Amino acid sequence: MSNLYTVSPSPHIYSDDTTRKIMYRVVYAMIPALLWSVFVLGVDALRVTLIAIVACLAFEYIIQKYLMKVKPSITDGSALITGILLAFNVPSGIPWWIIVIGALAAIGIGKLSFGGLGGNIFNPALVGRVFLLISFPVQMTSWPATRQSATDALTTATPLGIIKEGLVNGTPIAQISKDLPSATDMLLGNIGGSLGEISALFLIVGGLYMLIRKVITWHIPVSVIVSVAAIAAIFWLVDPQNYINPLYHILSGGLMLGAIFMATDMVTSPMTPKGQIIYGVGIGVITISIRLFGAYPEGISFAILIMNAFTPLINTYIKPKRFGGN
Repeated sequence: MSNLYTVSPSPHIYSDDTTRKIMYRVVYAMIPALLWSVFVLGVDALRVTLIAIVACLAFEYIIQKYLMKVKPSITDGSALITGILLAFNVPSGIPWWIIVIGALAAIGIGKLSFGGLGGNIFNPALVGRVFLLISFPVQMTSWPATRQSATDALTTATPLGIIKEGLVNGTPIAQISKDLPSATDMLLGNIGGSLGEISALFLIVGGLYMLIRKVITWHIPVSVIVSVAAIAAIFWLVDPQNYINPLYHILSGGLMLGAIFMATDMVTSPMTPKGQIIYGVGIGVITISIRLFGAYPEGISFAILIMNAFTPLINTYIKPKRFGGN
């Protein structure tokens, strides 16, 4: 009687995909952006990434084995992804012990406190990132200069930081624009910021790979980016003296990283295409609202976490059509 099978109602769908295969496809998609960040920011980018990965794997193993008393699942790739994404969300010059604290918050609070992979409500890497931003605001907003910047520069501001500071000081956009990098620099990554903010092009390449391998669909990334661009364009067209060209909002900051790699997390995003579009538009609206009217120059992390909380509600009211139904 112990070998009875449980068979669910039809239809039955077979696939050779596994959680591990899907997770490692995401890892492969992040490699181009990671390699470029090492090229632009130097060995510190690699140091931050390795520390974040090791810390996330270690905390997952220790907590699962000794506190939860379950078999550790560090080989499924989810903790590896969390480590890379956490590294992508911090400056390359941040002290190692802050990264370790962020890894503990991401794995311990953001993931395992909900039972582990599949049970977490919020994206673990973003939980770690926001925890560090609130706890260590100075270290989390000190951006080392890129190799292409002046050799004597210790830190540099992000484009969104330059825009926010200039507008607060009453500087017109025409004057602020003189201090901003070109669209080409933002696309290629010759700008200040965290590891995941400096290469929009390689993030897009990774996103296309995931689309081809069917790890994600277009609904969330496109709805996030289009909603941000549309709202930014409206304000820019109405008052170009106080609002920046929407291209800067698209290419700078963590918009590409968030839209492609974090908002699309299968566990914390809606199941249906319609629900994903609503979710993505919500992220876009909150992001651009924080950027235009909030105290922070960036808003994608907060926007994704807020919409993560709405995912169960979206799934409840927006359901796929039942098989065989009209």
